[in-house]
This record gives sequence, structure tokens and C-alpha cells, in this order.
Amino acid sequence: MNGDNHVRSIRGLRWWIAGLLFASTVINFIDRQSLSALAPFLKVEYHWSNQDFAIILISFRIAYTIMQSVGGRILDRLGTKRGLSLTVAFYSLIAALTSTARGLAGFSIFRCLLGAGEAPNWPGATKAVAEWFPAKERAWAVALFDSGSSIGGLLAPFMVLFMYRHFHSWRPVFLVTGSLGFLWLMVWRGVYGSPAGHPRISAQELAYISQGKASAAQVQGQPASVRQLLKYRQAWGIILGRFLLDPYWYLMSEWFAIFLVSKGFRIEQSIIGFWLPFVGADLGNFFGGALSSWWISHGWPVGRARRTVILIFGPSMLMLLAAAFTGRYALLIGIFGYVSFAYSACSTMFLSLPADAFDPRAVASVSGLSGTGAGIGTLISTYLIGLISDRFSFEPVMIAAAIIPCLATAIIVSLVRGPRRPDPAGVALNF
Repeated sequence: MNGDNHVRSIRGLRWWIAGLLFASTVINFIDRQSLSALAPFLKVEYHWSNQDFAIILISFRIAYTIMQSVGGRILDRLGTKRGLSLTVAFYSLIAALTSTARGLAGFSIFRCLLGAGEAPNWPGATKAVAEWFPAKERAWAVALFDSGSSIGGLLAPFMVLFMYRHFHSWRPVFLVTGSLGFLWLMVWRGVYGSPAGHPRISAQELAYISQGKASAAQVQGQPASVRQLLKYRQAWGIILGRFLLDPYWYLMSEWFAIFLVSKGFRIEQSIIGFWLPFVGADLGNFFGGALSSWWISHGWPVGRARRTVILIFGPSMLMLLAAAFTGRYALLIGIFGYVSFAYSACSTMFLSLPADAFDPRAVASVSGLSGTGAGIGTLISTYLIGLISDRFSFEPVMIAAAIIPCLATAIIVSLVRGPRRPDPAGVALNF
């Protein structure tokens, strides 16, 4: 198909696209995790309590929660290329400007703006995967881009603490991390496009993408309304599942350093252990994606494969109960490493399901709605973590975080199934 303009096709172009989505997620999380890595130092400098720190996190989460749904709708209207270009440019600028923050109010304002900018990354990446990948590869692609959150979380403490020690100040850290998104943006603008119109895609790859998509041809027309989407039990299953499950990730990524300090460990001494849960999460992304893809390649329906992964790993997060009652460093790190692995195996399924269960014109909207559900759950949990850990300890927090994923599993397995009869609107797919 590229003979007319003599542009050479790129072999496996869809995986280059997935690599760009991975890179955007790495940068997204480095920008986000910079504050958490600096939190023990900032708490001392500004005399913050855990509740004060929770206010800053909640400021981020409020904007992030709202903009998940709003950003999903915008992406469905603007398209993936323009939508992600705008969001990365905005949050990168805000991340850099955080270097000018002063005190609790200043950090809260900048984190609120950062949350608004970062929110559309996951709906946008999910939409791109729906455009570029057939169902049997979708979980692999989701695992790749979602693993960027683990890699970003893994890299952030090393990068941040190195720069903090080098510059003897936290302010240059935000300038450096904020610049990364602009570098990514230059590549994205030059590479991304829809498969059908991309000058670098081969005829064979385009045919593979088109023929391998689940359930049917794409339906043309306006995106489905939020009111229409909320009539589908599949949408509610994804929303409620993430409402309950996602708070674990933010417990680990935003509070883990403070939790280790509360157990008597110095952050400088525990830097190696700090990244082990992120390694576990990264492995879990790929294991969950590989397992479901293997089952699909052996004839399992897509929905059954996704639900089975969640059914295996969601309840296994009960292992986190042990973290409430041990002060042994190696055991704590091992527990969080496995539970993060299990969470990410489930998370890859949650992020894949909007593209599996819904027509492409609704994918970003459903993904955004589920992100809003996750944000509401995380808002509630962030407030409670700050309150409970200040007044009591982290023990009740760990107990709740271990039990709740079992409820999330029951909801997703019960509700997210193919429609009992063909959907006249063509929005819900039989998967």
C-alpha cells in the first residue's frame, strides 16, 4: 500500500506504537512519583504530618478523578494523536513549574493541575491499543504500556534521590523530570497515526490488525453518551472493579516510603527494597497479559481468559494481611513484591476490558469512566490512610487493602460478560 509514495514500511509498526505508549507512561509516573520519593525530606522541611501529605495527594486525585472521564470523552472526539499530544504537553509543563512551589498550598495547587493533565494518559493509551492491536495481542500491548507505571516508579526514587543529593535541593528535580515529556512529544508527533492512513504500515500488518479485531467492524458515528454507557452492566463492572482495586496501587506507590519509615527503616537504607514492589508489578503486567493471551490462542473466549486471570490473582492479594503484623524488612518487601505482582496481573485485565467489551467509539469513554471510579476510590482511601496512620497505625490500612480485592474480583467476574443478546446500538460487544 506504500508503493505510491515510495515510503518504506516499518516491520511490526504496531509494537513501535506500543513502545511509545510505554515511554509516555514511564514519564507520566516519573513526574508523579517525584513527590513521593521526596516526601520524607519535604515532610521534615515543611513540618508536614501524614494528613498534610494526604491533602497534597488528594489535590492530585480530585483533578485526576474528574479528568479521567472528561479526558476520555475529549480523546474520543479529538482522536488519539491530538488528545495525547495536548495532555503530555500540559502535564510536562506543570511538572516543571512545580519547582516554584512554596509550602502546602503551593504543592497542592501544582499537584491538582498535574492530576488534570496526567489523567487522559490511560484512556488515550487504551484507545491507541484498540486501534492498533487485534484482541489476541491486546493484553500484551496493555501490559507493555501499563508496565511503564512500574518502570517509572522504579526509576523515580533512584533518579530523584541522585539529583537531590547532587543539587542539594529538590527544586531542580522537578525541572529535569518535567522536561522528559517534551522530548517524547517530538517523537510522538512524527510517528503516530491511525493504521488505515499510516504511510509506514505494510499491507500485511494492516490486514492482520483489521482481521484480528474482536467481534466486528468498527461502527461509525458519534461516541456513545455517558448516560448510554452507564446502562451497561459491563461498564459498571469495570468501574466498580477499579474503584475497589486501584487504591492498592496508590497505597504502594505513594505511601510505601512513609510506611517503611514508620516501621523504623531509613529511606536511604531501604532504597533497594523500595523498588522491589515495582519490579513485581512490572512482571505481573506481563504475566497476566501473557497468560490470558495464551489461553485465547488456545481457543478460550476473550472474556473467559480475562476473568480467569482476575479470579486467580485478585484473592491472592490477601497475602498483604501479613504486612500488618511483621517488622522484618525482607518479609515486608517480599509481601509487597508479590501483592504488586498479583495486582498488576489483574490491572492488565481491567485496562484491556474496555477495548474487549465495547466498540472502538466508546473505548476511551469507558476507560475514562473506570478511571474516575478508580480515582474516587483512591480519594477515599488516601484520606483514610492519612487519618488512620496518624491516629493509630498502618495496620488497619493493610488489613483493609488485603480484603477489598476479593470483593473487586467478585464484581468483575459477575458483571463483565458478553451481552445475553446482540446489542442493537452496537456499543457492547460479544467477547
